[in-house]
Amino acid sequence: MFSLWRYAIGHSQLLLRSAPDSSNPERLDLLFEGVSAVQLVSRYEGLELHTLDEAERERIIEMSGVPARLRPGQLVLGLRSGSKVGYVHCLKASAYLGGTSIMGPSGPSESIDVIWSLRR
Repeated sequence: MFSLWRYAIGHSQLLLRSAPDSSNPERLDLLFEGVSAVQLVSRYEGLELHTLDEAERERIIEMSGVPARLRPGQLVLGLRSGSKVGYVHCLKASAYLGGTSIMGPSGPSESIDVIWSLRR
């Protein structure tokens, strides 16, 4: 179960977090950086990330107001969970695995590993 954990407009970052539970003992964070536009629901169960077709990608980038010269480096990822859908328009997306504390690493011995990263 992923929840909207933090959206920092000043830093252009969005964090979706899956908290540890009995079936998944480690926390999984999805961090989107350089965020220009989002369409979200507050919770996603069994979240899937996917690329959008070129026409939909261009429509979202156009709507977000990114200048034409900066568009080639833009990434638009679709979010899907059952009937819930959304998207994130960003520069980079990464997944971090590690830790059992809901508020972040408990101490210096607790590691957080980058398990996936995507930049267009």
